[in-house]
Amino acid sequence: MSNMYIKTVTGMSVVVAALMMSPVFAAEHGVTTAPKGSSSNVAWTAEMVEFVAKGDKNRGGQLNQDLFCASCHGQVGIAPSANWPSLAGQRAEYTFKMLKDYKEGKRKGSHSAEIMTATSQLVSDQDMADLAQFYASFTLPPLPVGVSFDAAVGAQSKSIVTRGDGKRLVAPCQSCHVANGEGQETDTPALAGQTPDYFIKTMQEYKTGARSSDVYSRMRLIAKVLTDEEIVQMAHYYAGLTAK
Repeated sequence: MSNMYIKTVTGMSVVVAALMMSPVFAAEHGVTTAPKGSSSNVAWTAEMVEFVAKGDKNRGGQLNQDLFCASCHGQVGIAPSANWPSLAGQRAEYTFKMLKDYKEGKRKGSHSAEIMTATSQLVSDQDMADLAQFYASFTLPPLPVGVSFDAAVGAQSKSIVTRGDGKRLVAPCQSCHVANGEGQETDTPALAGQTPDYFIKTMQEYKTGARSSDVYSRMRLIAKVLTDEEIVQMAHYYAGLTAK
């Protein structure tokens, strides 16, 4: 692949992403560009990035036990069921942001969010950084025992994952979540190895607007124009990225 092609695709991704965040696009597609109040209270200053980076993973491991996080997210960040996300290999900044959003009432939309909102009241910013580093210390997760994915269904999303859809102003998923679904700094999560059920649930919450803590409404804008079938295909695609 030539450097010229890579630069062109990258440039188009930036343009598409910028258009999707515009008030005009949002109005035409029935999406509110910003919820009431800030979508997140985390400002990624150099000091905040350093604070999270210095989290104590060993203490985070103990908190995973003491706060019963392991009952839903597993002993090493691999969820024991499809109802909860695996956090193994998740970017520390993203886990920290999610915990902050829960604590400050920015992450809503489901019963599980209510549980996390209540649980997050028990932890300090230091606890959040420690937990985030604990989960980040592991590799991206395999699917929980008993959970499967359909490789053929997942393959149908390859085009939108790698190339996007210019007609609908959908940027390639990998432009933010990276080619192997590992995410990138600072608030773009890893998707590889999540269960199809949880992925679909999350995207539907973005699509309906029930979940609104995404900065600049990025995921709400994308989910709004995706079909339910495409969401299912993407769910199986990312579920298979860490399959053995």
